[in-house]
Amino acid sequence: MQLSNRVQGIAASQSLAMAAKAKQMQADGIDVISMSLGEPDMDTPAHVRRAAQEAIDNHWSHYGPVPGTPALRKAVADYHNKSDIAITYAPEDVVVSVGAKMAIFNAIQAVINPGDEVVIPMPSWVSYGEMVKLAEGKVVPVITKYEDRYCLTPAQLRAALTPKTRMIILCTPNNPSGSVYSRDEMSSLVAVLKDYPEVVVLADEIYSPLVYGCQHVSFAAFPELQDRLVVINGVSKAFCMTGYRIGWLLCKDRQFIAACTRLQGQQLTCATMVAQKAAEVALNSPLDCVEEMRQVFNERRQLICRLAKEIPGFRFDEPQGAFYLFPEVKTLGGGDALAAYLLDEAHVAAVSGSAFGCPDCIRLSYAISTEEITEAMRRIKEAVLKRK
Repeated sequence: MQLSNRVQGIAASQSLAMAAKAKQMQADGIDVISMSLGEPDMDTPAHVRRAAQEAIDNHWSHYGPVPGTPALRKAVADYHNKSDIAITYAPEDVVVSVGAKMAIFNAIQAVINPGDEVVIPMPSWVSYGEMVKLAEGKVVPVITKYEDRYCLTPAQLRAALTPKTRMIILCTPNNPSGSVYSRDEMSSLVAVLKDYPEVVVLADEIYSPLVYGCQHVSFAAFPELQDRLVVINGVSKAFCMTGYRIGWLLCKDRQFIAACTRLQGQQLTCATMVAQKAAEVALNSPLDCVEEMRQVFNERRQLICRLAKEIPGFRFDEPQGAFYLFPEVKTLGGGDALAAYLLDEAHVAAVSGSAFGCPDCIRLSYAISTEEITEAMRRIKEAVLKRK
């Protein structure tokens, strides 16, 4: 069968590929510790699981509205409006999708025409660029610096913007670096964007509840972006609901919302109704479970940073958000070589920074138990010392 050029030009996800390789090695009887996937290892909270079970018992088994149930769209709007933001969202500003990944895909498809430029600060999540390619847009990568905590600077942003720029994708807290943009840093970027009113801001805030020693600031805190801001979020990370596949986008532009709804209607009809009911309960319930998980991740963050400081050749700042450590390993041969070596020699699965546009680094997920973190870092240290 002759495949389309569109599909043949899309790269596979390196993080998923590394995770699959680690699982295969584990199936073959090899003791591999996987630090490759961005997935909490905790179980979905009990009250959310009960909601899903009750939804099945109550026959939530039929088609629902394309942009999500009214109750869930309201829950999403209320959830965001509780934050320190200047833009107030209504249920009509929400489109619920099958995970935040599809919400991002829909947003790009709804805005980008062939040849449109999309600015993406690197390092960035593996799928942004591939989604832009599917829309026949042009990725404009901006390589951020270790000295800037891998955050985009106003000067870099201004240099990257052209008359062809249609969108910028910004992620805070960031995957893979764990960096969190401060309010002042975001305000400086917004000041530049004021001169480019046609540029859509796609703000991926999926890790927003998972910050440590700082505050997450939403791009919705800047009212001047209201007419061209698309905020992405979901329940996967903060509520340990990756398999439920519920995410959403918020935007005040009703024409954009209508376009995403039409697009989604042709793609999938609606997100799974049982999962929507579970997500509704998660958002409407007290968020104690989210705070408990954040504290667990903070303890793991402190542990992995302490152990990583003992490894020669690792250069990093402590991450402020998400659940990743992103050390620069240039003196150890770079990300590709080191990730391959660690899997073969230490039986630890990491993802090369080249997957995120930063080949001098590797990404280590600390969304695993403290015992696994301790053992994995011991193996990595031993393998690095052996190599040197």
